[in-house]
Amino acid sequence: MRTGAMRILACAVLAIALSGESLAQQYPTKPIRFIVPFAPGGGVDLIGRTIAQKLNEAWGQPVVVDNRGGGGGNIGTDMVAKAPPDGYTLLMGYVGNLAINPFLFKRLPYDPVRDFAPVTLAATAPNVLVAHPSVAARSVKELVALAKSRPAGLNYASAGNGTVGHMVAELFKTDLVKWQKVVKASGARVD
Repeated sequence: MRTGAMRILACAVLAIALSGESLAQQYPTKPIRFIVPFAPGGGVDLIGRTIAQKLNEAWGQPVVVDNRGGGGGNIGTDMVAKAPPDGYTLLMGYVGNLAINPFLFKRLPYDPVRDFAPVTLAATAPNVLVAHPSVAARSVKELVALAKSRPAGLNYASAGNGTVGHMVAELFKTDLVKWQKVVKASGARVD
């Protein structure tokens, strides 16, 4: 048994010695396509362009931002999912196209878990509730009371269907009392 183990070890050492050096491949060796699945000028686009510029400087290769908006981010996200997995097509992911859309659409052409590998967290953004000065509410508590007194009389704005702002507003509408408790538990000022 000992002789057999020695022969295997000798073969392994010989194979390593004869294999030569393994050289790491250079990356990147050609331009990078950086898909931002939203229209130019929005928050995700601005962050994507800043990242692209810094990567261009660091790598010495062009990082080209390609805005492919539509479908709540699904069109551009699907393009990246179907691209060769060689690191030359990157996605500016966002909570909408990767976390919200799987619950809004019956079928997506991509799987956010299977089709993508996270690289880094690029940014975080707080949600802020604001009201025009003409709205007779100076706190969340007063806004809840106002909304209850005028169920169809208040409007809100968001960046579109399926966005974080839209989802937060829908949550707010579903149960204003429960929402006030959630806000209070988070440590935010509610009155």
